[in-house]
Amino acid sequence: MPQINLTPTQRREKRADAHHLDPVVMVGGEGLTPAVVKETDAALNAHGLIKVRVQGDDREAREAMFVQLCDELNAAPIQHIGKLLVLWRPIPEKPKAEREGVMPGPRVVKIVKFSKSGNGRPQINKVKVMGNERVTQGGEIKRIKKRSKTTSVKKTFAD
Repeated sequence: MPQINLTPTQRREKRADAHHLDPVVMVGGEGLTPAVVKETDAALNAHGLIKVRVQGDDREAREAMFVQLCDELNAAPIQHIGKLLVLWRPIPEKPKAEREGVMPGPRVVKIVKFSKSGNGRPQINKVKVMGNERVTQGGEIKRIKKRSKTTSVKKTFAD
């Protein structure tokens, strides 16, 4: 797969974003194994911008790993400083649920009420909450009120 090509301005912005990141993938003495490539792919899917730390001392081997990772994973090479490699790939979009306009289904909620003295055990209740209900701060279940389609008070006075 070809690498993603970025303009120098885009690469500079990615370098600035990656400055505070910690390495999420470590390449050990075995080099670039399929397990390392798989973990790097998973990290790119989760984060988009990652740092990879390579333990080897050979600079040419690190550069070869950098190019190989970018080619295999269709990622953009951002930076290579010392033993750190910075890679970027856009995060793939997650498929949305097909339940457009449908109220959410029932769910089980655990309500914990602590004792007033502080020494007793808390009361734990498991309650089924329907899609049109909510749990208040005090642990009560209330129905959600329908929004009125009238305009606000400010808009009525402005007209």
